[in-house]
Amino acid sequence: MSLVLVEREGPVATVTLNRPEAMNALSRGLRAQLAQAMRDVDADDTIHAVVLTGAGTRAFTAGLDLKELGVDGLGAANSPDPAANPVAAIEQCRKPVIGAINGVAITGGFEVALACDVLIASENARFADTHARVGILPGWGLSQKLSRMIGISRAKELSFTGNFLDANTACAWGLVNRVVAAEELIPAAKALAADMAGIDPQMLQAYKALIDQGYAASLGDGLAIEQAISTARNSQVSGAEVEARRRAVIDRGRTQHGTGPTADAAH
Repeated sequence: MSLVLVEREGPVATVTLNRPEAMNALSRGLRAQLAQAMRDVDADDTIHAVVLTGAGTRAFTAGLDLKELGVDGLGAANSPDPAANPVAAIEQCRKPVIGAINGVAITGGFEVALACDVLIASENARFADTHARVGILPGWGLSQKLSRMIGISRAKELSFTGNFLDANTACAWGLVNRVVAAEELIPAAKALAADMAGIDPQMLQAYKALIDQGYAASLGDGLAIEQAISTARNSQVSGAEVEARRRAVIDRGRTQHGTGPTADAAH
């Protein structure tokens, strides 16, 4: 049985962690297959967006396989090599990755979720950072990312208690974008991925890289990065191209729910 499943629907790939009997725990084999799957979707120019989820309804992933850790220790799992570190593999994917959180995301599984660009949660989703309770420090970015996403005091509350965070509270705190019924999770994630896949793929990858580079820097440095990159790229775009795309944006907006955009909204 494959530990990671990859399905294609047009330009959207769905990557599923497939150890439901073990709450999709990140064994050596699963980590290696996930890394390869992410490399494959990144290299495939016909794939423009990715959905990452877990099999079943109990767990997105419960984190590292504790049975293996008792034998191997933490050294291999903390390696920056994406073949051993699934977070690095996800982060290095140039396409947007939507995490469809179908159940618990615990400790290392929480870190895998934080590697995604956007999170959508089912009503079954729960998050927990139990690093301190099991006596280890995070090595896949949780200690730095979580506080930037939900605020330092909320991050400390979760990390210093190991308590679970339910889906609705996670949404209120800004950790996930929205909460949907369990049966609606994958369709909602795929629909969002399809919206993203409707953008020119080179533009989509460039915009993701620009946001990520700036987010890793100070605000001042991020603004300088944006100025330099946008000046170089935008100088290559003709006014006629922008006008054609602006009209397409307006037409698309009129078909969506809510108030349609004005001509100025497509600036």
